[in-house]
This record gives sequence, C-alpha cells and structure tokens, in this order.
Amino acid sequence: MRAFHVRLRRAKTILSFWQGGQLVFKNYLTRVTISADPMVSQLLDFFSTWHTPGDLASQMLEYTNESTHAAVRQLLKYTFLVEEGTREAELDDLIASEWAGWLPLAGCFHFGTKDVPYCKSAADIERVLKRLKTESPQPLFSKSYPDVKTLSLPRPTEHQREFFRILTTRRTHRRFSSAKLSCTLVSELLYYTWGITGFLHSRLLGQLPLKTSPSAGARHPIEVYLVSIRVKGLRSGIYHYAAHRHHLEQLRVGKMEDRAALYCADQSWVKNAAALFLMTAMFPRVMWKYRSARAYRTVLLDAGHLCQTFCLTATSLGLAPFCTMAFRDTLIEKDLAVDGIGESVLYVAGVGVPCEDNSFKLRSRFSASL
Repeated sequence: MRAFHVRLRRAKTILSFWQGGQLVFKNYLTRVTISADPMVSQLLDFFSTWHTPGDLASQMLEYTNESTHAAVRQLLKYTFLVEEGTREAELDDLIASEWAGWLPLAGCFHFGTKDVPYCKSAADIERVLKRLKTESPQPLFSKSYPDVKTLSLPRPTEHQREFFRILTTRRTHRRFSSAKLSCTLVSELLYYTWGITGFLHSRLLGQLPLKTSPSAGARHPIEVYLVSIRVKGLRSGIYHYAAHRHHLEQLRVGKMEDRAALYCADQSWVKNAAALFLMTAMFPRVMWKYRSARAYRTVLLDAGHLCQTFCLTATSLGLAPFCTMAFRDTLIEKDLAVDGIGESVLYVAGVGVPCEDNSFKLRSRFSASL
C-alpha cells in the first residue's frame, strides 16, 4: 500500500466457508485461500465500497491504527482487497459485469480450477496412485442392483458397417509417426467437427448455425484454434478457425513442438503430434440467453460433444487422435490473446499420423492432477 489515502475495495470474487473448524476465505479468481478470524468479515464488509485505510481506522476505534493497517496490508497482499486504478481492480470489475448472472457458483468452479499443478513424471503419477490406493479402495466401474429381477439382452452382433467400426476402434493415442499431416485432412477435421453445416431459421433469433454436434439452445459457444506442428503446406504456428467462412486466420508463426508440450502440462509426447486443437468458450453467447449459473454445465458439455466428434472423425480418416484436460490455462490464453474472462480455454485435442505398430496400449500414461 503506497499511501494512507489510497482507496481500496473488497474483491468481488470471494467466498467464505468453514473448514476443519476454521473460517476460510477464498478468492477464486486468484486461487488464494486463507484462514482468518471472523473479524475479517467486518473488514471486508467495510470495504464493500471504496474506502481508505484511514476511513477504516476512524470507524474501528477499538483497534489501534497499526493493527488495522496491518490487517489491510495483509488483505491487499493476499488479493482480498483491490486498489483503485490498478489492473487488478479493472479485472475485478470486468468479471463482476461479464459473469454477473453466473457468480458465484459457476465463477468459483471455472476460475478456481484453472492452472492447477500436475505430476511431472511417470514416477510422480505412480506415487500418487499408490497413495490413493492406500487411502481407499478403487471404486467399481459398473453399478448393479442386488436382489432385483434381471432381463438378459440379445448379444450385440458384429456389424460390418463403417460407423460401428469407427466407434469400436476409437482410442486415445500417445505415439505418432513423424509424417506430416495433409492440409486437406486438417480441413476435413475442422469442418466436420467445428464447421457450420447448415442453418436453422428461428422466428425470433434469425439464422442459427447447425453443426455435427449438439449445442444447448444452438448457442455454439466453442471456438477452436489450430496449432500447426507438422502440417504439409501450412506454416508452423497458431491459427483461428473462422467457421462461418471455413477459413484459417493466422495469429502466430514459428516452431511449435516445445510450445505444444508446454501447453499440455509438459506431456513430452505431445510434441510428436502433427496438430493441436485448442477449444475455447465464448461465454457471452450462452450468458445472453441463459442467465442461470446452471448454464455453465452446457458449455462444458458442448466441448465434450465436439471432442468426441473430433476423435471419431479423426479415426474415420485413419488418424491417431487424443484429448487432454492437462493444460496450462493462462499460458494458452496469453498466446491466443484472449482475456480468460469472456473467452477462456476449456479443452485440448490433437492428432497425428499413426505409427505402423501403433496398437493401443490399455495401460496408457495420463498426466494426473496432484
């Protein structure tokens, strides 16, 4: 705090709750959590509007100036207060306005789960899994009701149709050939996953885009950015897919192998893929129509629908797809030049040319969250 007269205000992204007998305050935007005396609630309440530390001292005469100023300094340090005129204050206002209808429930989940730490090696993952097994047994993968009547179903037939072959051969791949991916295949992946395949006329809303995956209310909030690593005829770099024109918009050029692995939480095998597809959500598209925080679920479901469509499309094209939730949110958003508030990264998919011996291993290695 630079001066006694600096004006401060409580951050608008704070939750408080009891945990282990202690009162806990969490700023879910900055992901800072502290335990504190209930008296802190009074301080934060006082700063619900702009005030100076001096204003606080004049109101809380039962405390010394030194103690109130020390408390204010700590709250400012740990991001529970914002200083007028700073970038932090602007960001706080922006989230409060753009996410107004979805705070605090959806905002807490979305912002509070960004940029989590990940295991950095197979040994780390194994150590975590061993610890989990000692803490409790692994849950069963199938549920059943005992002591109820059961009905046997006909055994599924071995269909020769292409659709069923694609469904049963879709796997998540981690090994790829060094061969380049053709630009034609990239075009097909983009169009049949994220492309606009037609329009539906709404009397009130006009022409609504249709895609190969469902979207709640036809809002289609998901955008996709292509990270070209090894694509024939396309410079290595980052491109935005403009679905309405089926065009790529070049945002950045340069070698992307190491950057791709960095995006995906240092999963080194990612750099051997041919391309990444970074999916972001444009939240205002959904927020405009659905004002309840429950609508946040639909955005996540949209990303999941699209990713499965992507994996099936890639499989049908003879490619080796993968998807991962292990990624560095803020780094990707910075490189895409998106603000992380109105538009934020949600999911990462990728593809490569399969190796000749690329049979799927059941014991795949995944990055585990700590």
